[in-house]
Amino acid sequence: MTTPPQDPEAPEQAQNPATTELLDLALADLRQRRAELESEIKELEGRRAVLQQELGASFAGQSDAIARRLKGFQDYLVGALQDLVIQAESMELVSQPLRVQPSPLDQQTQTAAEASNPVASVAAAGLFSQDEELIRDRLERFQGQPDFFADPWKLRRSLEPSGATLLDDWFLSQGGRGAQPSTGSRNRNALVAAAAIAILGELYGERLQTLVLAGQPERLGEWRRGLQDCLGLAREDFGPNSGIVLFERPDALIERADRLEERGELPLIVVDAAEQVVDIPILQFPLWLAFAPDPAELALEDDLL
Repeated sequence: MTTPPQDPEAPEQAQNPATTELLDLALADLRQRRAELESEIKELEGRRAVLQQELGASFAGQSDAIARRLKGFQDYLVGALQDLVIQAESMELVSQPLRVQPSPLDQQTQTAAEASNPVASVAAAGLFSQDEELIRDRLERFQGQPDFFADPWKLRRSLEPSGATLLDDWFLSQGGRGAQPSTGSRNRNALVAAAAIAILGELYGERLQTLVLAGQPERLGEWRRGLQDCLGLAREDFGPNSGIVLFERPDALIERADRLEERGELPLIVVDAAEQVVDIPILQFPLWLAFAPDPAELALEDDLL
């Protein structure tokens, strides 16, 4: 008996159904993945359209707000700039009669008070004549190379000569109580205030607390960033129980300063250049520095809002 010859293509033909089934499964899986990707792409495109719509609406709202601010500034500018100049000049003048000077009749009483508590009496009188050498030494040192790695509450930036002259007059002529012309920007004013804080910190230590008055959150934000950079501070240094407190309203600042004095601490009040009026109660505290702007600075600032 002879065995019939085998067809060499028979195993290939037997495998064709299995191969076809695998290919069908792979194609079905690819089609499913493609459908899922297309669905995700449509969803992402929908999200993009929503975001573009929101961005457009937000920009329109911001443009409208800017237009309203500019219109308000135009109305304000007509009658206010002359009043601002008069107010700035009067701020220069009020500090002199309000400075507490020792009376010859009270010389013995004042000497006894200074002997019992010299730091408090100097702060109350607003006099720095006995600290003149230290103050001028620090102001000269601040004009050198900046010390970017200085300890917190020490000045880390270089003070311009005009700023040093300003502080020399504020400390030694005004006794730490008076208005000084603005340096032209809030950042420069913050640098000047930081130099004053650094010097006063050496004189009075932890008794000193700085209170900054600026009428808008954006301005207070610039003050916080400026002082934080110049003095190497952290966010924890700004708050009701910290070294620097920021205020939008003068009444809240005055209340805080009163409480500090009741506890035997020393408030330093810094008034932003955009404040048109310095409340009279502020002038009664032993340490305050108000920056008086020129009209051009106010106009530029409001244009940027």
